[in-house]
Amino acid sequence: MTQHNCSADDSRLERGRRALAEIDGEAGEKVVAALTDIAPDFATYLLEFPFGDIYCRPGLDLRAREIATIAALTALGNAAPQLKVHIAAGLNVGLTRDEITEIIMQMAVYAGFPAALNGLFAAKEVFAPQSAAKSGA
Repeated sequence: MTQHNCSADDSRLERGRRALAEIDGEAGEKVVAALTDIAPDFATYLLEFPFGDIYCRPGLDLRAREIATIAALTALGNAAPQLKVHIAAGLNVGLTRDEITEIIMQMAVYAGFPAALNGLFAAKEVFAPQSAAKSGA
């Protein structure tokens, strides 16, 4: 699932909804739903621009886009909720736990140890349910 399913014939909103579902799944839908009572227009902007326009552009597959997104959110150092959504999205589009860990560790060089530590702890939280499921807990 590394290729995006975007059609130029669809509206930005329709493309965005489809891309969000493919990339972020339920976690992305929860973010949009959480905005509907406070800022429904912002929810629309979130669907149209990042997902309907940027994620649907040719040139990078979804895997590469999630590598860039995980790196950027880690480097910010203050976007743990969004980072967790995109770590899960990275898994959805074919990144491994080891690859995600390496992406985050790489950010220690460019964003510092605190940002990388925050990113690693976010990844640990995302990976925990999967680890528990694999161990039968």
